[in-house]
Amino acid sequence: MAALDKALRSIVALLCLGASACSSVEPIAYSGLPSSAHLQPNRQEDAKRIPFRYAATTDWRAYNRIIIDPVAIYRGADHQFADMAETDKASLAEHMQSEFAEKLKSRFAVADRPGPNTLRLKLILTGAVTSTPVLGTLSRFDLAGGLYNGVQTVRGGEGLMTGSVIYAVEIRDAADNRLLTAFVAKQYPSPLNIPASIGVLSAAHTGIEKGAEELVEQLSKPRRS
Repeated sequence: MAALDKALRSIVALLCLGASACSSVEPIAYSGLPSSAHLQPNRQEDAKRIPFRYAATTDWRAYNRIIIDPVAIYRGADHQFADMAETDKASLAEHMQSEFAEKLKSRFAVADRPGPNTLRLKLILTGAVTSTPVLGTLSRFDLAGGLYNGVQTVRGGEGLMTGSVIYAVEIRDAADNRLLTAFVAKQYPSPLNIPASIGVLSAAHTGIEKGAEELVEQLSKPRRS
């Protein structure tokens, strides 16, 4: 029985390997974004996760307050939600709103109206892929799946049958509405993050949390050009 179970798990992992290659979704420069005319292919080292970006020369130290607009769910024809249920989209948007707000509080005072030294943040959820429960977790323990996930971890890639989230960020000077930076990002958990493989939306939630942390880090740097 143990040998059969091991063989079955190997087969499942190999099947997952084939399916994963077909199911990975690559972000695009969405045509319906307010910042779409500004977005350009990112040539920097983080292009795998942030394939499109716009950045004006900005001294982030000049800002200490931020307005966080409600997260929008992208409705353009080029969205990347596939057939995701509206309830799942709403759940991701709610998690994004709370997670980014919580993380940004460590760097800014949250404001409710424009003023000097104030940023305005717009988050737009543009796509997401759900995880495959059980199979995604199982692939972390199977030999073939474990090897694949290990390689993907080194590469900074996605794990087998694991979900992801895609979103756009637009940051403006709240006083004059000038666009300071905008980008499209894809986030997903480490392939070896087992808790993030449990649950249909767990990986997307983890991706949102990573994205919030990275944005705070970006806005804590003295200058972006």
